[in-house]
Amino acid sequence: MSIMITAKDNEKIKYTKSLLKTKNRNKECKFIIEGYRILTLAIECSADLEYVFINEDFENKEEHIEFLNTLKEKNIKTYKTTNKIFNDLVDTESTQGILGVVKFTQKNIEENLSDKNRFVLILDRIQDPGNMGTIIRTADAAGIDAIIALKGCVDIYNPKVIRSTMGSIFDMKVIHTTQEEALRILKLKNFEIVSSYLDTNNFYNDVEYNYKTALVIGNEANGINDELVSQSDVLVKIPIYGKAESLNAAISSAILMYEIKKYQA
Repeated sequence: MSIMITAKDNEKIKYTKSLLKTKNRNKECKFIIEGYRILTLAIECSADLEYVFINEDFENKEEHIEFLNTLKEKNIKTYKTTNKIFNDLVDTESTQGILGVVKFTQKNIEENLSDKNRFVLILDRIQDPGNMGTIIRTADAAGIDAIIALKGCVDIYNPKVIRSTMGSIFDMKVIHTTQEEALRILKLKNFEIVSSYLDTNNFYNDVEYNYKTALVIGNEANGINDELVSQSDVLVKIPIYGKAESLNAAISSAILMYEIKKYQA
């Protein structure tokens, strides 16, 4: 049974709406997921789903009855509100009439990078939400052990990032730390630092990669910062056969991840 809320100044409404801002997500360690498919994945992945909001139309559809019953069985509190108020809670114009609030924990690199991990991804100031979400999704598909998002990256809990991950946000371990700490720990654990870099003669498919590899993907416009370049063990590039200056960061990361993965078998 859902709890009806019709006042836009209701505390639960205001609190949920506040999570559309990065500073509030970080303060509360919670983020919003929107849409029937991703809510279903959240439950399948045992995400820490705190509560759910639906609009007036959602529970009237027969195909949603079973899902609402699942929420009830799992004791996940469900609130219902008007279509107008619900639209103020979401980031998209075409809503499916359901959103959830999920709790997350900030991951410490020392506690979340084990000696068994062999392949990690380092992201240096990735700014585009679509790129970030696609990279997370691809890393999940490629079997990457962890993603290290350095300072300056877009918030991984940004609604656009969440949508682009297509549910991989629940499966992929994303660690936030400083560049200095990341390099210290990775070198201590004998990772080879491989950076995607245009100004090198090493083509990515001519290199033999280490058993333990940390792949660095840089900012869409400026690439990898100078300090990371100087700390890298190997610099590689993807050949450009046409007239394009470079490849999209998400595309580059996918090509390199799958090439390096061959050395992890």
